[in-house]
Amino acid sequence: METTPSIPEPKTLVEAVRYFADAERTHDLAVKLRWPNGVHCPACGVVGEVRYFVATSKNRKTGKETPRRLFECKARKADGKLCKRQFTVKTGSIFEDSALPLDVWFVAIWAVANCKNGISSYELARATGVSQKSAWFMLHRIRVAMDAGGLTTKFGGIVESDESYVGGKAENMHAKKRKERITGSAANDKTPVMGLLQRGDGTVHSRVHARVIRDANKKNIQAMVRANVEPGSTLFTDSLLSYRGLSADYFHAFVNHSVEYVRGHVHSNGIENFWSLLKRSIKGTYVSVDPHHLQAYVGEQVFRFNERKDDDRGRFLSVLGAVSGKRLTWKDLTNHDLSAAY
Repeated sequence: METTPSIPEPKTLVEAVRYFADAERTHDLAVKLRWPNGVHCPACGVVGEVRYFVATSKNRKTGKETPRRLFECKARKADGKLCKRQFTVKTGSIFEDSALPLDVWFVAIWAVANCKNGISSYELARATGVSQKSAWFMLHRIRVAMDAGGLTTKFGGIVESDESYVGGKAENMHAKKRKERITGSAANDKTPVMGLLQRGDGTVHSRVHARVIRDANKKNIQAMVRANVEPGSTLFTDSLLSYRGLSADYFHAFVNHSVEYVRGHVHSNGIENFWSLLKRSIKGTYVSVDPHHLQAYVGEQVFRFNERKDDDRGRFLSVLGAVSGKRLTWKDLTNHDLSAAY
């Protein structure tokens, strides 16, 4: 590949816009982060035996020619024939089938990874010059990379557990909508989200894991605790009856919020702080979130909370390093199936 002029790596959004304006530099960074040990052919799996070249494609409507940076696999398959598979750095990632250049993607990733309360699709559309629909799709693809899904290692030590309900306030609804949607308590009319927070110990900061659940009942809550918290850990919760029965595997202590919120070290204020950040982003930035997409917004806020001690560049690189193997199509995004929730 061609070498590009050496300039300092960006630390701010303004510097990032300037840095990624060079298409070759942006492409080199994407390749380096995706294939640190050599370019990997998605067809035959061979590493390093590729040819890199730049082709041009012409837009039929505008007549404008656009460069395409391609790889062609030169490895031989088991039958002795050359693979010849052509692919790009976007193939098999959240960028696949996107006509938007990488510099637009990188600026979008930088913004969503580092804006404490998130960035709306309308705001991103104005900033990048794409349509609101394209910006909305971009943000959801980025959220796929940000959402780590399940924990790679279970939480241990002192863990706080709590659940929150996300949805519109009845007082803000039109009388007709209020009559249609409000049937009783929040448990019936809002979407439950369960969160676990592992407290920091002085050497590492606290971390959160949160998932949308179908129902905040005993079965779902205890299943999530057992799946993500090491047996023998200390578990602090509120007095919800759904937590009863965990004492056999955990040191379980709780506070009754009708009487007190803190009793010594026993409290759930850490996870409550995360709920305030999540709801601030939803109410202040995204305003109205469909329950089908709620987990994506939860995962976005979990990422920013867990990476809060890093700098802007570090958070950007963390997301960019997780784009591979996480393709999201428009059909999958708009298919309202909540089967992935607990």
